[in-house]
This record gives sequence, C-alpha cells and structure tokens, in this order.
Amino acid sequence: MTLAAENLSVTRGGRVVVENLTAALAPGRITAIVGPNGAGKSSLLLALAGLLEPSGGGVSLDGSPLTALTPRARGQAIGYLPQSPDIAWDVSMESLVALGRLPWRDRGTPAIEAALAALDLEALRTRPVSRLSGGERARVLLARVLAGEPRWILADEPLAALDLAHQLGLIAHLKACAAAGQGVVVVLHDLALAMNHADHVLVLHDGRLAAEGPPAHALAEERIARVWGISANWLGEPGRRGLVTHG
Repeated sequence: MTLAAENLSVTRGGRVVVENLTAALAPGRITAIVGPNGAGKSSLLLALAGLLEPSGGGVSLDGSPLTALTPRARGQAIGYLPQSPDIAWDVSMESLVALGRLPWRDRGTPAIEAALAALDLEALRTRPVSRLSGGERARVLLARVLAGEPRWILADEPLAALDLAHQLGLIAHLKACAAAGQGVVVVLHDLALAMNHADHVLVLHDGRLAAEGPPAHALAEERIARVWGISANWLGEPGRRGLVTHG
C-alpha cells in the first residue's frame, strides 16, 4: 500500500512551505525525512497524514486520494505522532495508550499490551501521565500510535526526547514494524541516524525535494554541503557511520 505525494504544495500562514513535491513511499521500509530547520519536514508529514490540506496537488494511499477516506478509515490506515503533542487529561498511562484503539472502536487488549511491551512501559501502566518524565511521555505517545496497528506509522522527531538505550530500542522496533510490512516515515534531525537506520531518505530544502533515495546517495557529503551549508565527512562502516563536521 503505497503512500504518495503528487505535485504536492502546502501553504501555511500565507507562505509556501512545501512546493511541487512528488515522492512515492513504499511499505516495508523506514523512510527518513531530513532537512535544515524550516525546510518543510513537519508540514510534509502532516500532509501525508491527511491532517493538513494541500494548496496544490495531493496525497494518495494505494492509488486512491487520501481525501476519499473517512476520518475513521484514515485513522485505521495511518498513525501520526506529532513533534510536541498535547495531553488534555491526566489519565493513567495505560488509558492514554488505549486511545490508539479509537479508530477501531474496540478495546484491542493484545495490541495495547504489545505496544506497552515494545516500548518498555509495562511497569508504568497505572502512573498518571502528569508524573511521567519527558522521555516516558514520548514513549507513551508513540505506544498510543502503535496500539492502533496502523498500516503506516508517521512520526515527527520520535527519538528527540529519548535516552540512547531507548532510542536504540525504538529504532529496533520500527525496523521490526517495517519488516512486518508496515510503512514507517520519520522526521529526523540527526543525519547519522538517518544514514545508519533508514532504508530511504527524502532531503528537503526550502520546501522542495533536494534528493531522495538510499541514504548513501541522498546524504552524500557534497549534498550535505549544498543543503546544510557545512563541510562534513562520513567515517566508519556502513550501518555504523558517524558524521564529522569541519569548521
């Protein structure tokens, strides 16, 4: 089930933030969206999730316009995690995760338990969300997405608030989701994470698609210099590469 943008443009606050972008995202792999601040990454993710109306072009799911889906059907197909989500009520952590089942209108206990286990949250299930640390909140909110068992997981900076151990654990779980056939799309600022763990990379620059393809191609040193304006070199073996900047 391909998620695709066709000549997609997005306008926010009177400014074009994504311009004439075409890309096809395949299930079964992790796609990273990267780019400098203000490049349009979060706006693109919102449009792919059907939560931001395009000003031009459109988004399709398996060849059908995303706008043709009912909100419930879209919620079943696409799970979206914003960069800074709000939590309106001080419910228990387990109750918050269970909200991921709303598009299915069932309790979905096995899916909830699997999400809690995947993010190492079983011991916190009764804790009120007001008493969670920033990293715990980030894991709980992602667990809510996973509990919905969407065919596509779209996450905006899901690793930002996590310590190294939980970053690696989450990456491993997202890889497992992709291996099971789900589509995974993540916005990342850390280029080394994209280089080492993504299967496909979209590079945005000033709202336009500057490059796409395997990480070694999309994140080539000359492209980093052109898009980010820095001199940098990749060191290390594939899968364990580090980016060293100069000057």
